[in-house]
Amino acid sequence: MDFNAGEIIAIDKPYRMSSFGALAHVRFLISKKVGVKRVKTGHAGTLDPLATGVLILCTGKATKQIERLQDHTKEYTATLQLGATTVSYDMEHEVNATYPTAHITRELIDEVLPRFQGDIQQIPPVFSACMVDGHRAYKMARKGEEVELKPKPIRIDEIEVTHFDAEKMLLSIRVVCGKGTYIRSLARDIGEALGSGAYLTALRRTRVGDFRVEDCVDFDHFQEWLDQQEIVRS
Repeated sequence: MDFNAGEIIAIDKPYRMSSFGALAHVRFLISKKVGVKRVKTGHAGTLDPLATGVLILCTGKATKQIERLQDHTKEYTATLQLGATTVSYDMEHEVNATYPTAHITRELIDEVLPRFQGDIQQIPPVFSACMVDGHRAYKMARKGEEVELKPKPIRIDEIEVTHFDAEKMLLSIRVVCGKGTYIRSLARDIGEALGSGAYLTALRRTRVGDFRVEDCVDFDHFQEWLDQQEIVRS
């Protein structure tokens, strides 16, 4: 492998680690292996710290392909807790409101979900990396500043129920979508469409284009994987 000339690597990002943190660790290991101070490295699409799964890293001249890779279709599996909300739409923050759920049935869910398939408008989470007047939305939100984000066009190709626990009000779904889709916002909107609330308790990106999570390099064993590669050194 020639990391300076350019390589594309898909890793399985662990829970509670930022995409940049994962990138920085991999870059450090690669740079050390190649024998340079810093191999140019970038990622093709951020994953939330509480999400796991496919994170594509590009090195050297392959970083020029990042924009193209970001346009690839993505697939996620997600679990939603119905009947409550948080300000971040996931478990990063405490529950801030609860809602009735007695009326929610599998039939109602099957009736509601198709509304989110196709070309739709979605408001990103305030706790996101979206830019507002030159500032990251999440930084403004953490300072207690008011953040107003406008709806953006997104595309959801597939959305289906994989499991529904009516007792615990846990809904698991699989989503195939285009660039710019926030599954946290989708959870919020599904909760509202069900006449209740919802937030994510689990999120995993299982595919980006042709890169599938089962083919990814495990983050915790990246060094072992690297040691098995034939490396072109500078």
